[in-house]
Amino acid sequence: MRLSDKHLRRRIWRYRALYIFILPAVAWYIIFCYIPMYGLALGFKEFHFNMSIWESPWVGMRYFNQFIHDRMFWPLLQNTVIISLLKMVIGFPAPIILALMINEVSNKYFKKAIQTVTYLPYFVSWVVCIAVLVKFISPHDGIINNILVNVFHKEAIYFMGEKNWFYPLVLFTDIWKNVGWNSIVYLSALSGIDQQLYEAASIDGAGKWKSMLHITLPNIMPTACILFLLNIGNLLKAGYEQIILLKTPGNSALSMILDTQIIQQGIQQGRYEYATVAGLFQSVIGLILVIIVNKITRKLAEVSLW
Repeated sequence: MRLSDKHLRRRIWRYRALYIFILPAVAWYIIFCYIPMYGLALGFKEFHFNMSIWESPWVGMRYFNQFIHDRMFWPLLQNTVIISLLKMVIGFPAPIILALMINEVSNKYFKKAIQTVTYLPYFVSWVVCIAVLVKFISPHDGIINNILVNVFHKEAIYFMGEKNWFYPLVLFTDIWKNVGWNSIVYLSALSGIDQQLYEAASIDGAGKWKSMLHITLPNIMPTACILFLLNIGNLLKAGYEQIILLKTPGNSALSMILDTQIIQQGIQQGRYEYATVAGLFQSVIGLILVIIVNKITRKLAEVSLW
């Protein structure tokens, strides 16, 4: 044991520069993720504003029962799961497809231009993204409605006010904002593929399509599985900022999700216990899903987080 401890200290000292680099990330997680965990006790206490969290009386599972039996529980859960599944089924493959398309571009200047254009929305806040979207789809002076009215002689559509357009808008804005940034990982995986495999396939008569099916996709599949595992934990987190900005009275039946309910109950109404229980419910279900999917991918694809 002494030899192993001495060897460990020697290795840490040898790679001290790398450990220094990760210190800010470790400190961030400790300060903003682990230390606030003591606040989970709010879910089991009746919080009084004149007392601290630990001084407030314990009430057991009272707020869990209130949350589960709330008349809004199932509609909130249904809306959250539907939006998250749509993002996974349609939005998850989008960066893979974009990365494959960019990888096939031979002109390096055009490739860099496409990458820059697709990355930019990620660095813009949701407020700006939705504001730009509203300018395009406004029923009064939006470009799309101007084309519908003046070119096709159709009536203007109030996209933000009709619930039938809510899911398409959610998917479009989510893909538009994140597809470029998420494709970076896949482009890195594509750059690591041995080019001799493509040369050998070309000699054997394989075209672009067969090379992609038998070389490209199998090589980036482990990366896709890992990212899918990381995303499955957020199944009950559909994205608060995006949904609250797209929410209108016309689509409120679909835009009420767990994230918006947590903010509404916790911050606006001061029901911190209820909001804590809802957030804890999201985290526990996410952890269970990650564990289950991790076991499945480890057996089927031999890829896992641990």
